[in-house]
Amino acid sequence: MTVALIDYGSGNLRSVARALAAAGADDVQVTSDAAMVANAGRIVLPGVGAFADCARGLAALPGMTVALEQRVQGDRVPFLGICVGMQLLANRGLEFEVADGLGWIGGETTALAPTERAARIPHMGWNRVIPQPHPVLDAAWNGVPQDLYFVHSYAFRAQDPVHVKGEAEHGGERFAAIVAQDNILGVQFHPEKSQAAGLRLLAAWLKA
Repeated sequence: MTVALIDYGSGNLRSVARALAAAGADDVQVTSDAAMVANAGRIVLPGVGAFADCARGLAALPGMTVALEQRVQGDRVPFLGICVGMQLLANRGLEFEVADGLGWIGGETTALAPTERAARIPHMGWNRVIPQPHPVLDAAWNGVPQDLYFVHSYAFRAQDPVHVKGEAEHGGERFAAIVAQDNILGVQFHPEKSQAAGLRLLAAWLKA
């Protein structure tokens, strides 16, 4: 089964590809080709940088948004969004400017707002995630909280709390670390940098 890792000019492509291979993927294709995405068995959207820049980069790939809509929304192919790739699932992002997201899970991406004055932005480093019941998370972690690696200044604010499947806390503020709906899974942390816990998540997602 081909895993399409979308290259739209943003993301830790090599490290994500290596992590997917280590987790059991036998055919990871780093691609900006909509035709390859249209035939992939699983799709990964990474992302590093500003929401609007990432949204523009994705939209600039010929046919990519159409292919994604067809495969993910239409055919229900398993999809994983990582960091900004998760944030792009929202209706819009409010980072420096207002930019439209994919709109697959209702919500907005807005700045972190920790209540503790000593809290640093960006939120960078290891933080504990409390998972909620979800088939992939259950298979990976069996309900046990995990320490995972984050680098971000913005967070996904889901309209419906039912879509939040894991939370973390930074400086007194709780935020969504995992969102999900049907075949769509998004994670704010970097599984490719989260050592064994991240690999277990990727392995469970590949098998789901």
